[in-house]
Amino acid sequence: MSFIFIPLAFSMFIALLFLPLMRWLGKKGVPKFISIFIVILLILLGLGVTAELIHLSSKQIMSSDSTFFVQAEEKLVDLKNSLEAFFGVEFGKNGSIMAQFAETKNIGSVVGFVGSFLSMSLTTAFFTVLWLAESINVQKVLNATLLKQKHTSVKTFLKIENDLIKFIKVKFLVSLGTGIFTGLACVYFDVSFPIFWGLFAFVINFVQMIGSFISVISLSLFAFVEIDPTSTLLFFMLAITLVQVVFGAILEPIFMGKSFAINIIAVLVMLMFWGFIWGIPGMIMSIPITVFIKIILEQFPNTKIIASLLSGKEIVLKK
Repeated sequence: MSFIFIPLAFSMFIALLFLPLMRWLGKKGVPKFISIFIVILLILLGLGVTAELIHLSSKQIMSSDSTFFVQAEEKLVDLKNSLEAFFGVEFGKNGSIMAQFAETKNIGSVVGFVGSFLSMSLTTAFFTVLWLAESINVQKVLNATLLKQKHTSVKTFLKIENDLIKFIKVKFLVSLGTGIFTGLACVYFDVSFPIFWGLFAFVINFVQMIGSFISVISLSLFAFVEIDPTSTLLFFMLAITLVQVVFGAILEPIFMGKSFAINIIAVLVMLMFWGFIWGIPGMIMSIPITVFIKIILEQFPNTKIIASLLSGKEIVLKK
């Protein structure tokens, strides 16, 4: 049921992000259908900017000098030969390594991924409209199922809303800063496709913890093709690592505050659990889902100990 639950969860987070705007427009006397239309326009504007960035990065890649691909082929062949000599086995088949990425089965996989992405995006947009129109009301669901008291359900919903909105805003701004400065580092050290790598760093940063490692390792391997293994390559690797540390390890925890103080072990377990169930979308949503669960568990005396374990707080047992 991932084709239903992934868009449903994504749409809930998107709708929560725009709920304050919806309330503000409602106080100004704007009809709800016009407010929803304004939100949809803002979402389409964001998607348009993203599409334009993807277009610019792809155009930059396609118009690049073929010298890069020749260099990549040479270094990949050298690396392949070194590994084969070290392990005493033959990897892959003969022929151009770069050409193997353009095989029919790989192209088919890309087309299938694009089709699935578009289908999931349309489903997410549909659910987002339902959330904003309050056809799906989280507060009423909580009141009717888990939290039987109206006051408790309202209080819990507001805490969930405030915390998740804060998480989405901070994560977006931190990821945006990471992408911008990663792209600038590529420009400064003359690494090809800075727009693509900035966009890649922005997107992959939404995957908690693992995203930073993937970004640094991928970009370092790519830079290895263009930059000779000298001090320049080392400084470039240090620069992109410093960007990840400043934004991910320093600024993000400061802006998140104590609301998102989650045990590192709980983060890893939830990352693996939701990644196993929903793949990359599950890894992206693992922390918001964990915060959602933690807030719910805090409302019941019997489950507060589990919430404390998730947050990493000291557990005080009453006699």
